[in-house]
Amino acid sequence: MSLARRFFTGISLLAAGSAVLADSCPVNLDFTKRYLASEQAVRLCDEYAGKVLLIVNTASYCGFTPQFKGLEALYQRYREQGFAVLGFPSNDFLQEPRSEPKVREFCELTYSIDFPMFEKTHVSKRRAGPLYRALAAEAGQYPRWNFHKYLLDRAGRVVASYGARVTPDSAQLTNAIESLL
Repeated sequence: MSLARRFFTGISLLAAGSAVLADSCPVNLDFTKRYLASEQAVRLCDEYAGKVLLIVNTASYCGFTPQFKGLEALYQRYREQGFAVLGFPSNDFLQEPRSEPKVREFCELTYSIDFPMFEKTHVSKRRAGPLYRALAAEAGQYPRWNFHKYLLDRAGRVVASYGARVTPDSAQLTNAIESLL
């Protein structure tokens, strides 16, 4: 084979390999989501693949709403190690009636939230959007209330699912996060 042919064959193989890598997005991250009260959207895989993730459905008018403080603390504590909290407000349990701009304002002013918050989303079994259907299928459970947490490893697999009573500062959750970092 000529040098030129080997060169172009090599380029073709590299290009094919790049296409495979680009398409190897974990199923749980292969979604495009819009940031809260924004026109800007992101493919979760492009932004968060390779990170340990805690995906949480949130609500402003819930008894568990103070968990925002703990979620932000987790995010700040572990973000430099490749960890992120992704928040998804939901009114499925009738505790997030606010508009997206009002939800964002509440999160910023009341809890100084810096972790990414996304568009309002349906999470309950009856109405779950595609992201939450994928998470629930792998975890074996849908959120039954606000502040349900799915913990994903760096490969995008759900490794644990926690109900609202498991707080962000619980040893159970922090130990699990640390084991994945």
